[in-house]
Amino acid sequence: MRVEQPMPNNELSRDQLIDLLERLLLLSWEAGVRILQVYDRGFSVETKTDDSPVTEADMAAHEVVVNGLQSLSQAYPVLSEESVDIPVSARSQWETYWLVDPLDGTREFIKRNGEFTVNIALIHKHEAILGVVYAPVADRYYYAARDCGAFKREGDGAPQRIHCRKADLKHAVVAGGRSHAGEQLQRFLQNLNSYTLKSMGSSLKSCLIAEGAADIYPRLGLTSEWDTAAAQCILEQAGGHIQNTHGERILYNTKESLLNPFFLAFGDDSINWSAFIAPGDDKE
Repeated sequence: MRVEQPMPNNELSRDQLIDLLERLLLLSWEAGVRILQVYDRGFSVETKTDDSPVTEADMAAHEVVVNGLQSLSQAYPVLSEESVDIPVSARSQWETYWLVDPLDGTREFIKRNGEFTVNIALIHKHEAILGVVYAPVADRYYYAARDCGAFKREGDGAPQRIHCRKADLKHAVVAGGRSHAGEQLQRFLQNLNSYTLKSMGSSLKSCLIAEGAADIYPRLGLTSEWDTAAAQCILEQAGGHIQNTHGERILYNTKESLLNPFFLAFGDDSINWSAFIAPGDDKE
């Protein structure tokens, strides 16, 4: 496929996004291979300064993804979870950049439950316009690009277009964090009429909503921007939304902190999901 030169206004064309998406699918698979090599032979766990765990697999995937992105003809900066020391004075000048979590769900990796992913997103003017979420153990891809739709692919199988579904509040399906379920989530659930809770690790929770397998993912706790960007693009292209508790869309690289506000990821916007948040639980 011919790669177009960047357009004069720095906007990426649909063909350019599709070409980049094809490259990212291969790159995410390569990172997944490195992750599984560590996963299968055993590993040690270290603790970062923020008390979050990190393993050899995180760093191996980081190396694969960052080197791969830097080799592309589109010379965009890369911001990865494992390279967060870039000062805001530098990144505030970026109009377009890669936002990466080379191993999202390190706690799930350590627990060996398979619910971890490689997340790669392209951010343009504070919005996620391209995203790939790859689950190495399942060999499953979720991916999307702006105005191109959202897709799911199992291994080498044919891609399937995915869409959010209309929610039924008589019995909602809620995606919840396996390692981060807290009292706020329990109070949210208590305010629903009836529900099924699907516990899941990493960005796979938002992908469940994108493919119509869940209705709402309330994240009433802190996350970082690399945790959500790729999945947000996928969810939005499937017809869904990720918004803060005041109904505002999640944006990227708008402030010094790289932490997201508390948010709700959902498919059906005819429902006021914020109404189910208990008083005070929308505060960070």
